[in-house]
Amino acid sequence: MNLTQQLVNGIVLGHAYALIAIGWTVLLGVARLVNFGHGQMYMLGAFVTWYGISRLGLPYILAIPLAMLVGVAVGYVMQRVMLQLTLKQDLVSIMIVTLGFGYVLHGAAALFFGSTGQILSTPLSMEDVYWGDLWFTYQDIAIVIVAILFFAALKYIIDRTRLGRLARMVAEDPQLAELAGINVKRVYLGVFAFEGAAVALAAALVAPRTPILTSMGFDEVIITFVVVVLGGIGSVLGSYLAGLALGLFVAFFGAFVSPAYAMAAAFAVLIAVLVIRPGGLAVSPGGR
Repeated sequence: MNLTQQLVNGIVLGHAYALIAIGWTVLLGVARLVNFGHGQMYMLGAFVTWYGISRLGLPYILAIPLAMLVGVAVGYVMQRVMLQLTLKQDLVSIMIVTLGFGYVLHGAAALFFGSTGQILSTPLSMEDVYWGDLWFTYQDIAIVIVAILFFAALKYIIDRTRLGRLARMVAEDPQLAELAGINVKRVYLGVFAFEGAAVALAAALVAPRTPILTSMGFDEVIITFVVVVLGGIGSVLGSYLAGLALGLFVAFFGAFVSPAYAMAAAFAVLIAVLVIRPGGLAVSPGGR
């Protein structure tokens, strides 16, 4: 067994997991909300990218922003529908609404794109790279590079800019932030739109590694949940580390034991980590 190859697989998989989860991380960190339609938004982003390339004839570099625009629109509409629930912090109703919204997206995607699986082929995914005994694709390289740049930029924005300070104020106390003159509604709408764009970007980059199905969103919700909770609620750096750790764990567990039990084992590790460190891997309070 080539352990170095498994290390490469784990690094790529880890950055893919982190990229998929970052939208939900910001949503939890700023709005203190969950979106159980997150996985279906990922699925939609993958299919929109595929549709842009295979049906509209767009180059891959243009299909990505198309998917992100659709993601922004879906996130914005979702938040507009449940804005009052968000302001009231009615978490139970929000969970039910987002879960239902996810099923609506699932059904709409099956109706429009069909229930048959598709292959999202890109110029990067079809170019193999061989380095000694190691094998990967340019798509894998793109996933790692974009994830690192995305997380670094987001960390800077949250920690060092006025926009980040406003988001943190809303996260700490939305009512006090509103009294301070911050448009809380606009912040919530922006966060949901950001989530839609981020998960669509992740889908456009990660989905070429596997066949895309309208049912794939349910698996992505599970992965996102593990990454976000393991990394610490709302922690950008924690989510990155958790995604990388989960990717390495899944790669090596699948190689040494069985891929069929990898996610079950990941949940066992999640439970153990939360017992020892209830805050997850977050390195600082407040979710940064």
